[in-house]
Amino acid sequence: MNSKILKAAALMIIVYAFSVVSLFAEEPAATSEAAATPTYVGAAKCKICHKGEKNGNIFETWEASAHANSMKVLVEKGEDKNPACIGCHTTGYEAGGYGAEGMAEADLGNVGCEACHGPGSEYKTMKVMKDPAAAKAAGLLIPTEATCTKCHNDKSPTFKGFKYEEYWAKIEHKLPAAAADAPKE
Repeated sequence: MNSKILKAAALMIIVYAFSVVSLFAEEPAATSEAAATPTYVGAAKCKICHKGEKNGNIFETWEASAHANSMKVLVEKGEDKNPACIGCHTTGYEAGGYGAEGMAEADLGNVGCEACHGPGSEYKTMKVMKDPAAAKAAGLLIPTEATCTKCHNDKSPTFKGFKYEEYWAKIEHKLPAAAADAPKE
């Protein structure tokens, strides 16, 4: 056989082999930039796992707080359309939460769980929440005094000072030790 034909055949085999291999090659892992952007899901989604005594009455603690009724205060004052007010009296205002298309119907019209803990779509599942590192990696925020003072500050017309430890004691919520120490999946 002619050496040119042999070289051409060998080249075609190599090209074919590479194209077959590329068909079955794994896609590169998604980068953090390509990861899903967390969205707001509303307190009702948190309630599923955070209600009841065995779960530390976390939902009930929130439900009894002023945060759970923060929009009611604005409605009574006729300020429920005032952007300067609703930013701190709702969840996720101007960040994909309350006021975003389709989100006004969700239970974001008060200071809900995600106002302090961040949008929950990526960390809301039990599997993720049972692994604190995974939950944080998926967007769960652990609130600090700085989280609170984003709203509880002298820009508020009703601000009379903010004592973090005193106010945190009124809304503190955590899983009971037995639930927090439960084996992880």
